[in-house]
Amino acid sequence: MTLVTRRHTLKLGLAAGAILAAGGTASAQVEVDVRGGNFQPLPIAVPDFASSDPTFGREIADIVRNNLRRSGLFLPLDPASLPVAVGDVNATPDFNVWRTANVDALVMGGVERGGTISSSVRVWDTRQAAQVVGQSYNTDPNSSRRVGHIISDAIYTALAGGSGYFDTRVIYTAESGPKANRVRRLAIMDQDGANVQYLTDGSSMALTPRFSPNGDMVVYMNFAEGNPQVYLLQLSTGRQQRLANVGAMTFAPRFSPDGGTVVFSVEQSGATNIYSVGTGGGSPAQLTSGAAIDTGPSFSPDGSRIVFESDRGGSPQIYMMGAGGGNAQRISFGQGSYSTPVWSPTGDMIAFTRQSGGQFNIGVMNPDGSNERMLYSSFHAEGPTWAPNGRVIMFFQDPGGNDGPKLMSVDIWGRNLLTIPTESYASDPAWSGLRA
Repeated sequence: MTLVTRRHTLKLGLAAGAILAAGGTASAQVEVDVRGGNFQPLPIAVPDFASSDPTFGREIADIVRNNLRRSGLFLPLDPASLPVAVGDVNATPDFNVWRTANVDALVMGGVERGGTISSSVRVWDTRQAAQVVGQSYNTDPNSSRRVGHIISDAIYTALAGGSGYFDTRVIYTAESGPKANRVRRLAIMDQDGANVQYLTDGSSMALTPRFSPNGDMVVYMNFAEGNPQVYLLQLSTGRQQRLANVGAMTFAPRFSPDGGTVVFSVEQSGATNIYSVGTGGGSPAQLTSGAAIDTGPSFSPDGSRIVFESDRGGSPQIYMMGAGGGNAQRISFGQGSYSTPVWSPTGDMIAFTRQSGGQFNIGVMNPDGSNERMLYSSFHAEGPTWAPNGRVIMFFQDPGGNDGPKLMSVDIWGRNLLTIPTESYASDPAWSGLRA
């Protein structure tokens, strides 16, 4: 027997767009189309977390509420309107009270801060009087915000399916100073804009940072030698080094799914081609050849193919080839120019930038080029990067004039457009995987 609740319809609807479910002892039909304008976020109640420090309990609950709200899939109710102000993770709720308050999903949490931060959470389906999450977590005392993100991921996974994306980080280029003389340095932050750290000092321009799969290495473009060169930076030690000594310029780097290889572009004798090299060194292997500009390579999640941008047909378009190079096939055929293709972590879509009619568009397509959809359009928007669950895309948008770029996100249904808070202007975002 399948229970019909908002939880079930939301979870299955995200996977299929529209679902049929049977409920109770009789058959019932429920349709949820998350792709259209009829989708409604799931109301969810998150009272303050119980804690010997009530301020800390409220702080963690606020992180959870904000994460769920920003996902666009949930509607956290005003805490002041709830039947109880502070949750009791050890007690079974009075479901009649919560049903009367029109609460479908209820989160009860507790958190304590000491030598470690210990937390527990239970999520209840009030209509079916059933627990859907019951977990405990511990983190080090310097990572208090992570507790809220980890709990948010557990709620998202249970109620929306797939995996969450809240316990992640974003690396980007922080831009400051006048437009004609911008300082561009690498910065890293939590996905919600908190805990910003600067990784380079701005003495040389740094662009297009990309995470390794394990989240400890970053590959980026460094202008310390005048022309751009690809550098590796280890976050845990701060150690960095030039990746390869080939060509006048190396740029547009990205890791392979196993983290052992970096693909990048090399400008040499007027041509730009794609190369690969092991992160441990060795001789780079040339993957494309010819007089065209081939750039922006991105591996498929299984490492077998590479999608990239090339003007070999007369205008920048998206092409696909094997990971070893050769036999490239064009997959984009819309109006305008295509750039910055990035494969989804789930392998089912490729995000890209398309410029047409004086507008920039952030779009997605299937790996064979079919089902192309535009998610966002503006004067200048580019550089998509995927959340690890493949449901949200971050990019940067520049309004022009004397202002600078900002980070934005949109979901794969073209909804829930958000501006991501940063301390400075920001461009070139790259999303990490879920933290260990």
